[in-house]
Amino acid sequence: MQEFIDILSVGGKTNSLGRAEEVMAAVLADKSKLSELYQCIFADDPWVRMRAADSLEKICRAHPDWVESYMDKILQDWASTSQPSIQWHLAQILAEVHLSDGQRERALAWLKGVLSSSEADWIVAINTMKTLVQFCREGAVAKEELTALFELQFQHKSNTVRKKAAQFLQDL
Repeated sequence: MQEFIDILSVGGKTNSLGRAEEVMAAVLADKSKLSELYQCIFADDPWVRMRAADSLEKICRAHPDWVESYMDKILQDWASTSQPSIQWHLAQILAEVHLSDGQRERALAWLKGVLSSSEADWIVAINTMKTLVQFCREGAVAKEELTALFELQFQHKSNTVRKKAAQFLQDL
């Protein structure tokens, strides 16, 4: 059988998801393959990393409990990446899983760090704000802590980020 890293390295344009759905389906059919998928996040090829992160995030939507055992590693390994396609999937995963108190603290520090400037990739900024709004609704972070971060996004070069920041502030 072909390895996931090989499957994720081919298919479509480089910025497409290629055969990521095939990998996702294989993991959904056999949870023991989740570890192989996770290792693809560290591939040399950034498109493989993006496709692996996308697959893992979609698996997390279906089975957040499967990914929860990886959260310490994810928070350690992914939080230092500068690759936007990993960052936005991390923000999405953080919204799906149950976090321990320590994990939540690290997640909040990372999320707030992303929004500490208006330079984040537009989709990273939007997914980060969305996750922070959810954390606020759950009582994990105070509205007052988010207001300045979201207002800072009014300086973002993306009109979409500016509009979403205003919408999320209104939602808070």
